Amino acid sequence: MSPPIARPFPRFMSDTAQEPKPYGEWLQRLTDAFAAACEPLAEEAGAALDRETLRFFPDRSWGGRTYLPAVGRAFEGEAGATEYFGYVHFTRAGDEEPRDLVADADFTDVTAADNPDWEIDLNDAVVGEWRADGGRGGEVTLIWGTPLVRGAIAATAELGSEVVDQAAVNDGRFSLLAVDAVHGFDDELFLDVKLWDRRLNQLASESLYDSEPETAPPAEAETAAGSDDS
Repeated sequence: MSPPIARPFPRFMSDTAQEPKPYGEWLQRLTDAFAAACEPLAEEAGAALDRETLRFFPDRSWGGRTYLPAVGRAFEGEAGATEYFGYVHFTRAGDEEPRDLVADADFTDVTAADNPDWEIDLNDAVVGEWRADGGRGGEVTLIWGTPLVRGAIAATAELGSEVVDQAAVNDGRFSLLAVDAVHGFDDELFLDVKLWDRRLNQLASESLYDSEPETAPPAEAETAAGSDDS
């Protein structure tokens, strides 16, 4: 018997990947759906999606829908390298054909190619909300990425030093789904994504908490500049 726990946030809340890499007509449907979601962004992104570069990641299912993350490069434009990212989600009952395909896409010009110090090329998107009693809760977050270090065979999502999801790295890709930005349990908790090798040695770690570097207020900066002149 186990007593109640102090932080009852969800653990392993999604189905693991059930399908192999998409191919044939199914791949074409997914590609068409994602490309259509990218089209309205092309002008702002500086170039359209290059469909030939599109890569899909392992599927994860939660809340009656299956999520299939994707990443693809834009055609080379004047703004330089741009990458589209997002996911296609759908419903499927048993062995029936997937229905109600919906794609969500965004783009970035901050890519792994321009950041050789990165150890994980990571994307994430909030796909739902988790609510508990007393106003506590968090954001159900889909995470997908590519290891940029050698030897990674598994990825984990940790919340407050507890593993809440894990997945194998297949074909250099992994997908996770877990609650992030959990509030109401003392401090706000954010997910850490970690990579592991065959000997269960940690290879890399990346937090989903995006903090801006601290800068001195203008007044302090002026004071510092004045002290240099004295």
